[in-house]
Amino acid sequence: MMNRLSRRHLLGCGCSLGAAIAATALAPPGLALAAAPSTNRTTMTPDQALEALKKGNRQFKTDSPVRSVQGRERRIEIALGQTPFCVLVSCSDSRVSPEILFGRGLGELFIVRNAGNTVDTVALGSIEYAVAKLGVPLILVMGHSRCGAVEAAVDVVRNNTLYPGAIGQMIEPIVPAVLGVRDKGGDLVENAVRANVSRVVQRLRTASEPELLTPLADKKLRIVGAAYSLDTGEVDFFNEA
Repeated sequence: MMNRLSRRHLLGCGCSLGAAIAATALAPPGLALAAAPSTNRTTMTPDQALEALKKGNRQFKTDSPVRSVQGRERRIEIALGQTPFCVLVSCSDSRVSPEILFGRGLGELFIVRNAGNTVDTVALGSIEYAVAKLGVPLILVMGHSRCGAVEAAVDVVRNNTLYPGAIGQMIEPIVPAVLGVRDKGGDLVENAVRANVSRVVQRLRTASEPELLTPLADKKLRIVGAAYSLDTGEVDFFNEA
């Protein structure tokens, strides 16, 4: 009985598979795009990728019409392959949505987000994957004004505050950035936001992994810092060398 049931089950699966194949063959041209995996990579250079982000933010800031690639046809087009042109390391803050800030759509940005836009082992592996396997030519590390994670790190430095659980561990990588600018004039939080970005940029530029070092040396990769203003909507790019 078990053998008969197994055989019947397998035959049913085979019928379903055959039906799926037949449906794909009879599908409209738009649907057929998802039938074959894509190994394409972006044709953008690092400079072109950076300019695309700058242009997108200018349009966002001025409420200009933005034509982002999204919708059903785009979803089908990239279903079995992606060609992002930028790895964007940014904060998890709900007010900082990269695709919206830069006017981009599906399959264009490979986003690594966490509170405080830091880079741990998991984030670094994601970045290396995007560069080595997907051919991404640009890494943008972006902080933002009044970042809660940076504010917490400032609180640690100023008041020796202890945060419970994993929150404290999450803040630890930001503390050196705060210490580095605590004697600098101006707003400590805003200064620390930029210092934190610069530390991450420098870490990525000096990483020992060939996945990043080789394309950097060959001028096929750029790593740039930026800070987003919650008030103006403007992204200020810096540390572009």
